Amino acid sequence: MALAKSQKSLKKWTKQKWRTPSGKKSSKTGEVYAPAATIRKLKSTAKGKRKLAEANKKKRAATAKGKQFASHGLHKGKKRS
Repeated sequence: MALAKSQKSLKKWTKQKWRTPSGKKSSKTGEVYAPAATIRKLKSTAKGKRKLAEANKKKRAATAKGKQFASHGLHKGKKRS
């Protein structure tokens, strides 16, 4: 039986290597989790580094307020289907 479109997407998502920009635990650093390829791409440009720094700032602020999730904007505009 073939997988549904949403199941294919989930399977692809789980195969990605997710990490923080520093490679350390987010609970220790307060950094965002993102796919390794996305982090590598962002760290390669000055604009990307600023975007990553802003996302980490938003993540730390949300964590300080006791929130589990943060709207940091790194995944904004990604097709979700």
